[in-house]
Amino acid sequence: MDEGFEVLTLIQTGKSVPMPIVFIDSPQGDYWKQWQAYVKDQLLARGLIGEADLNLYKITSSVDEAVDEVRHFYSNYHSIRHTRDEVVMRLHQEISDVQLAEIQKNFADLCLTGAYRRSAPLSVEKDEPALANLHRLVFNFNRRDHGRLRMLIDHLNDLIPHSPIS
Repeated sequence: MDEGFEVLTLIQTGKSVPMPIVFIDSPQGDYWKQWQAYVKDQLLARGLIGEADLNLYKITSSVDEAVDEVRHFYSNYHSIRHTRDEVVMRLHQEISDVQLAEIQKNFADLCLTGAYRRSAPLSVEKDEPALANLHRLVFNFNRRDHGRLRMLIDHLNDLIPHSPIS
């Protein structure tokens, strides 16, 4: 539990890059469900976290579902880089004009100013030539809504076909 809170705090405050976090319970176990009840009753109810922050993790008792969560997290999303004013999300597949407009509409709250845009590699990424082939989504992130940022990552991953582990 201590390590779980620690990594969630680092991600929620932007001190760590987004990553999949999966709490695996034993079959018919309720340890993590009780933990989540505490999070909702004590942290969410008191306004110490936001509803979107609950998207930073997944609770399951299935190892296959846990593996699927990790694979899905990286199915389109590759990585993120912060520049002075912007966030650069690197993606395996380019997003269309229609998808870009949908992101602008549904995730406008994440942009401090301006709009989302596709981009070639930025000059600040010249130290990462191995990532030059990836597509980019660039925007001026408000640097506070990391739960919503995770929701954007999930949305970007949902844009491509996804098949769970069989």
